[in-house]
Amino acid sequence: MEHFSKALTALSATLPLLLLLLAPLLVMAADPDPLQDFCVADLNGTPSVNGHPCLPPSAAGDEFLFSTRIAAGGDPLANPNGSNVTELDVSEWPGVNTLGVSMNRVDFAPGGTNPPHIHPRATEVGLVTRGELLVGIIGSLDSGNRYYSKVVRAGETFVIPRGLMHFQFNVGREAATMVVSFNSQNPGIVFVPLTLFGSSPPIPTLVLVKALRVDAEVVDLLKSKFTGGY
Repeated sequence: MEHFSKALTALSATLPLLLLLLAPLLVMAADPDPLQDFCVADLNGTPSVNGHPCLPPSAAGDEFLFSTRIAAGGDPLANPNGSNVTELDVSEWPGVNTLGVSMNRVDFAPGGTNPPHIHPRATEVGLVTRGELLVGIIGSLDSGNRYYSKVVRAGETFVIPRGLMHFQFNVGREAATMVVSFNSQNPGIVFVPLTLFGSSPPIPTLVLVKALRVDAEVVDLLKSKFTGGY
């Protein structure tokens, strides 16, 4: 019993030291913060887990912190959705490399939509700058696939939790525009209709027939609409 008591006393004395030694390992379990003011992406280099390799500071110039790319949008009538996305991720703005942020501008024709989609790597915060958009968000099975929606008007904001399906639809009579930001330099996007019916190689028709509970002719028709993407 005396030996046990001495061992317990010794352990108590060394426990703070053990925790101190283990602390760096616990910290390293999270994504590391940048170790420099900036890391302008070398887009010709091979990306790693945390982004692209850095250009030498002498080669970065002083324009990497600024961009005019989303000052003007594209033509929303250029595709059947009636919307146009102007991306501003690390591939278009190398200065955001390792900073964990990016932006998009989306322009909508009247009746245009940004189809149901998912950003697998980011939460989205949006600001409607013109017009009025119906913003719809569909929760996971945990919420019973609850549908959340609101018409968001110019000057109003919305948030899309990471990984949840969502869409925007221009319910106004005029063109609409929104600017969104992400907490990832490369948020990724999965368009639901295109993923189901325009994948390469295609998902077997029998799988979609069973999953969607429709006839094969309906699946084949939908596949024909998404051949070649959006």
